[in-house]
Amino acid sequence: PQLIEQGIKLGRDGLFQHLKRHDMLVKPIKNYTKTTNSHHWLRKHPNLLKDKVAERAEEVLVSDITYVKSDEGTHYLSLVTDAYSRKIMGYELSDEMKASDVVKALDMTVKNRTTTGNIIHHSDRGIQYCSAEYQMTLAANGITPSMTDG
Repeated sequence: PQLIEQGIKLGRDGLFQHLKRHDMLVKPIKNYTKTTNSHHWLRKHPNLLKDKVAERAEEVLVSDITYVKSDEGTHYLSLVTDAYSRKIMGYELSDEMKASDVVKALDMTVKNRTTTGNIIHHSDRGIQYCSAEYQMTLAANGITPSMTDG
């Protein structure tokens, strides 16, 4: 009302533009949980998906870890998704980011497979995916590893 009395008409967007111009916006605090440590000595695999698009179900599997916050703390959700159908093939929810937890999601994926044929498993270069335990599970199931570039 005070702005209108002075003949100033200002909407929400205009207000935020004005505040930004005068560096008056409150900067949000980043609340970010890091889930990838790719600075390690373990072997990293080449990116096999640079020029590849999945053409059938269960041809390319993609793994990732995300975090879920609750009243009890931070939990880590390991997912393996079929790149073609976007179906979640395997998952594991845990309180830590251990290689054994991502292996559980991969084991569930192997059990849930409905097709045969070559599979590429793509992930980031996180230490869990580069671990001997994870790589041995991929090899034991005839799955070819692929990782993001640097």
